[in-house]
Amino acid sequence: MAYVSVPKDLTKVKNKLAFNLTKRQLICFGIGAAMGIPVFFLLRNVIGMSNAATIMVLVMLPAFMFAMYEKDGQPLEEILMNIIRVKFLRPSIRKYETENYYESDPDKADSDSTNEKGGKKRV
Repeated sequence: MAYVSVPKDLTKVKNKLAFNLTKRQLICFGIGAAMGIPVFFLLRNVIGMSNAATIMVLVMLPAFMFAMYEKDGQPLEEILMNIIRVKFLRPSIRKYETENYYESDPDKADSDSTNEKGGKKRV
């Protein structure tokens, strides 16, 4: 009898479109190819084949990272947005501010104007 492995967490299962790649991966690889291939053909006669291929790979690398990198279920753009939010957009030192209950006591204002016996003070 044939056995089929079924993952315990079905939320991690992703639909594959073509070449065993997801839609996100196909789009990112297409963007990378659209950026890298013209760079290669423009630079191969100027700086040589191996240097042009190296520059093409470096140009395509960000698109490849956006397609493939995922940590804790978050893609690379969410991780980068979290880093930017923590490092640049939010203050690094947060003030710990509390409201002092005794400074905001409404009975304190009344107690200043009365004497110990409960009567009004004379001014």
